[in-house]
Amino acid sequence: MAEDIRHPLFARFFDRLSRTMEKEVGPHRDELLAGLSGRVVEVGVGNGINFRHYPTTVEEVLAVEPEPFLRAKAIQAAASAPVPVQVRAGLADRLDLVDGSVDGAVACLVLCTVPELSGALAELRRVLAPGGELRFLEHVRAERPAKVRVQRGLDRSGIWPLVGGGCHCSRDTLAAIDSAGFRIKTVRKLDVGPAWGITNPHVLGRAQK
Repeated sequence: MAEDIRHPLFARFFDRLSRTMEKEVGPHRDELLAGLSGRVVEVGVGNGINFRHYPTTVEEVLAVEPEPFLRAKAIQAAASAPVPVQVRAGLADRLDLVDGSVDGAVACLVLCTVPELSGALAELRRVLAPGGELRFLEHVRAERPAKVRVQRGLDRSGIWPLVGGGCHCSRDTLAAIDSAGFRIKTVRKLDVGPAWGITNPHVLGRAQK
């Protein structure tokens, strides 16, 4: 399919890693999705590990995933989800949804990998209804200059995107969310895995259209 993005080795690694880290990350997923209701779009759902964390106030999840192996895993996960989930192929910057058609949007460990961050955020804002929220859990650029230099070097060399299935570890995602026209309502910083890891720190928050 034209909307497939294939990372066969990374996809299989991610599938195992996400399950291994669920004990640590699971409570953050609960916080990320708490209070959502109505119709929700989640981009880059991976293997669908978020599905089990959705509250039953959500009427439907439109789950977008371009990687075929992970999309197949997401379809399996959707079958046992506590809410209706429709898994589809697609890209974050080209959503097959009409303007203002969803009540919430979710980006969880995916904005590091989208080829055009600003385009993906613009598309999420487009499909959100007025007042709708973007929920995000993402790793972001470090604050310490020395670590930022390492992150930028890994991204520019192409080494980290190659290893990480298109991931970029030096993106200033909070600034990008703000620049896309969202109003950031809440945000807190946290570490996932070792604090010294190249993909720390993370941020968990809510932004409103």
